[in-house]
Amino acid sequence: MTENAAPASVFRDTAFLRLWTGTTASGLAMWALPFVLGLGVLERSITAVELGVVLSTRTIGFLAAVPVAGVLADRHPRRAVVFWSCLTAGIATPLIAVGMGRSLLLMAVAATVVGAGQGACRPAFQALVAEVVPEQNRQQANAATTLAVRVTTLVAPSLTALASLVADARTLLAVTAVAWLCAALVPPRGTGGPIATKTRAGLVREFADGISEARRHPWMLAGLAALTAVIATGYSATAVLLPVVSRDRYGTEAVLAAATTAHTLGALAGAVLIARWRPRSAGWAALTGLACYGLIPVGLLLPVHPVVLVAAYAVAGIGIELFNVPWFTAIQREVEPSKLARVSSLDFLLSYGLAPIGLALIAPAVGLAGASTVLVVCAAVCLAAPAAAALVPSSRRFSTR
Repeated sequence: MTENAAPASVFRDTAFLRLWTGTTASGLAMWALPFVLGLGVLERSITAVELGVVLSTRTIGFLAAVPVAGVLADRHPRRAVVFWSCLTAGIATPLIAVGMGRSLLLMAVAATVVGAGQGACRPAFQALVAEVVPEQNRQQANAATTLAVRVTTLVAPSLTALASLVADARTLLAVTAVAWLCAALVPPRGTGGPIATKTRAGLVREFADGISEARRHPWMLAGLAALTAVIATGYSATAVLLPVVSRDRYGTEAVLAAATTAHTLGALAGAVLIARWRPRSAGWAALTGLACYGLIPVGLLLPVHPVVLVAAYAVAGIGIELFNVPWFTAIQREVEPSKLARVSSLDFLLSYGLAPIGLALIAPAVGLAGASTVLVVCAAVCLAAPAAAALVPSSRRFSTR
């Protein structure tokens, strides 16, 4: 049984519209950077090795900044953290262009700073939603935000390719810097935020307090463990093996393109659906959506028609947003406001921070055990982890109330 009544569009709220615009601008800048640098490789402004170094250092900066930013966004106004983190990324981005063809060290350092800005703004943006948007509208607000992210991932490559017809990589990097400045300046001030105190513990102690807050919510620990398992195994395996299956089984790269596009389109559909759907057992519905990712390794394992594989990616895309939106909404509702950014940073750090480790381990695992064994294990993890999380009593509604 579901609750179908939904509030009026959040886009009628000017404050949320400004927040959504800033979040979208930061997402566009974040997703465009790899494609712009790839264009630099085609232009021979940088080498493929330099591209790998720059993207790796950006990831390092992101992971290093996320936990620190969570603490800072709970110490200081979230709007200020968004401003300084996005401004930092915007200032550092042109330095990558300056270093192209001249200094790999400069590019690497600048990319690290850009990554730190990206990592710092994520938990602050998440916490700012809880300040700007009333509780009854947050699910719709989170759906609108994730919809913008999915559209960005879909159009960023095409926009970059079109822009390359009239501008080089250095110019496009300047455009992404402008997007970062938009993300810094446009969002509104929050109406709540951290409560000022005369004394503060150290960064490590305050981050540990955020971990303690997460531990107060058994559904959160269970859901985070399930999400981390799915991303570290299923996502990583399919990212490595889909190109191989597309080439060896189907003899064409069209399956690769169709499957990845179907996943994004499915995610768009999922975001639209969950913007107004209010399942009573929201946690169970979300975990069921997360488990749908197990269809992908199953499709890669079995000799199915390519349409079936593409459909599996579409269903998984729908499912991941049926999880993401209620998940973010529940965290914003259940977590103590003064610790919300720290808990959000823990979420980002574990779920997405472990993804590069999974990607690095999948290829050796395939070499040792074979692709079929790896896909069986990944499918089992993707199905079993959400099922195990659903057994935690408070997971039914993602609430300890």
